Amino acid sequence: MIEILKALADETRLRILSQILKGEMCVCEIEQCLELTQSNASRHLTILKKAGILDSYKNAQWTYYKISEEFLSENKELYYYLTDKISVLPCYEADCEMFNKFRLQDSCCSKK
Repeated sequence: MIEILKALADETRLRILSQILKGEMCVCEIEQCLELTQSNASRHLTILKKAGILDSYKNAQWTYYKISEEFLSENKELYYYLTDKISVLPCYEADCEMFNKFRLQDSCCSKK
């Protein structure tokens, strides 16, 4: 529980999570949508994965992240709280606009 709460105690990780809650995302999508550097995105994704919040898989050279099924089953109340409250983040609307704009374009990993 402590690892999960520590992982969630960072605005950048909450921003990442707010977009992944919409569906799995490739690292390049996360970087572009949230305007993060590769190293910054990777560092935060690693923390979320080590806490058990995210799972990942590779497809060719691309790594995709999604909400962990185990996290969902073991932390239902926390998951519902996050999905309900994450939209109050100050940057949520701008991040969603970037997400929608990016999804309309061809992404680096769109040729899955």
